[in-house]
Amino acid sequence: MNALIIDDEAPARAALRGLLRAHPTVRLWGEADTLAEAAKRLTGGGYDLVFLDVQLRGGTGFELVPLVQPGARIIFVTAFDAYAARAFDVNALDYLLKPVRPERLAEALRRVNAGPVPPEPRAPLPALEPSDVVHLRIDNGTTRFAALADIATVESDENYTVVRLSDGSRLMVRRTMKVWEETLPASHFVRVHRGAIVNLTRLRRADRESEATTLLHLDGLDAPVHASYRYLAELRTRLLALGRQL
Repeated sequence: MNALIIDDEAPARAALRGLLRAHPTVRLWGEADTLAEAAKRLTGGGYDLVFLDVQLRGGTGFELVPLVQPGARIIFVTAFDAYAARAFDVNALDYLLKPVRPERLAEALRRVNAGPVPPEPRAPLPALEPSDVVHLRIDNGTTRFAALADIATVESDENYTVVRLSDGSRLMVRRTMKVWEETLPASHFVRVHRGAIVNLTRLRRADRESEATTLLHLDGLDAPVHASYRYLAELRTRLLALGRQL
């Protein structure tokens, strides 16, 4: 197997190189310490395995996932286990915590050598924290990572959802409202309509339109979001918990 190491810390790359010497079936194909160099290496091909750090200067390793060539396997190498695990809705084989232990590396490489395994029943996605980054599978077949803090609303669209970001972006995502409601942090996200969840930290003001509807104005959105009367009590409760009022 040809392996790429992507890590912005020279000591970490050296440590992994040393551990790989005990595995003659793995050939070091190359290294990268920046996002730009990593992107160049990944698009160049010729590798079978990528050891990918989570935190890189100027961004995260997750941004590079779409560039990994088809068929290559990804092993995250990170000091941030919770961060990696919560964003692990990508085709990653394993993740190793720094400092990498020889036995864990051996276990990960055994999984690579074992080849594809039958798919297992999908486990529920882990609950997210307000500071997390979430991996999104877009309707056009691409993927993207977005910080939860940048999500203004999540809106229902049949079996899909539309994620609207504070920069005005609108993403059609392959995830249901039910899954979003189960995983988004309840302290910051609340359902305000049968088909809409809003990020309370993006709420700027609320205007009463009628007895049944309140208009919520959020950062980055041109049009307000309608909040139904039946959801207002919960909305007020969540806002109070954040030290705010409707």
